[in-house]
Amino acid sequence: MTRRLNPFLIAALLLAVPFSLLAGRVWIDPFDPGSGNALAILAELRAPRIVLALTIGAGLGAAGAAMQGYLRNPLADPGLFGIAPGAALGAVLSFWSGYAAQPWALPLFALTGAAGAMTLLALVAGRGGSVILFTLTGMMISSLAGALTSLALSLAPNPFAMSEIVTWLMGALTDRSWHEVWIAAPLTLAGIGVLALAGPGLDAMTLGEEAARSLGVRPGRLQALMILGVGLTVGSGVAVAGIVGFVGLMVPHLLRPFTDRRPGALIVPSALGGALLVLVADSLCRLLPLQGELRLGIALSLLGAPFFLALLAGMRGRLA
Repeated sequence: MTRRLNPFLIAALLLAVPFSLLAGRVWIDPFDPGSGNALAILAELRAPRIVLALTIGAGLGAAGAAMQGYLRNPLADPGLFGIAPGAALGAVLSFWSGYAAQPWALPLFALTGAAGAMTLLALVAGRGGSVILFTLTGMMISSLAGALTSLALSLAPNPFAMSEIVTWLMGALTDRSWHEVWIAAPLTLAGIGVLALAGPGLDAMTLGEEAARSLGVRPGRLQALMILGVGLTVGSGVAVAGIVGFVGLMVPHLLRPFTDRRPGALIVPSALGGALLVLVADSLCRLLPLQGELRLGIALSLLGAPFFLALLAGMRGRLA
């Protein structure tokens, strides 16, 4: 089934990309070569935004699929590891300190925050830590990063810094350029590659930790691959776009019925599906007839929260 799913998702992306290029507050007529600044709009504004949407969506989708397989928890999301909140805290500190005005400071602070969260996760959970300890450690890091982010907001040095922090935390691809693409794309692709390497281990883990060990899976190595892969995909996305949530939760759930349900087989389709979801959502944000553009993070939260509640309602009998 997966072999039929991937071509379908690729075909959907091939249809969505041209639509996203042409759609927006200013529609571009591809049959009118003399239509204003169409070439500049396409090359400098919409093309990097589209590539960034595809990159971030692919990273979040792959990370969500891998996490749900590793934790054997259908409600797992990249934010659970504490990587996204850690990256967000780093970026917030760049605004708070005023260094965000420097060209590379914001991404550097965000990636440093993601690396710090990854390091803390490895130190607390340990190389041989159980899945439960790993999950609880991620939740602790998320709570700590959220509290420190709130503290930075409450102690913002001026109203401008507070406004910048709040706006960035909403998550958006507005005013992004090729500079952000060159930051996020290599790191995200490397992260997806690492998660793909973890795929066979994730498949074995569905049989239980002891059975996976008997098949040659080393839990410490698998854990390291998960930390590195999720850190690269989620941290790089947060570094350039802010918080974009629920992609890693929704996409694997939507695509899992069309696969053989092996976690390893779901990573690539989830990357393609995540890219498609973020691209379509960002395009719709540009098309909505609002006074200002709806932030991508808000739009996906409005979509993801009801989806999450529906999942909980469906699992109510099993959780009782």
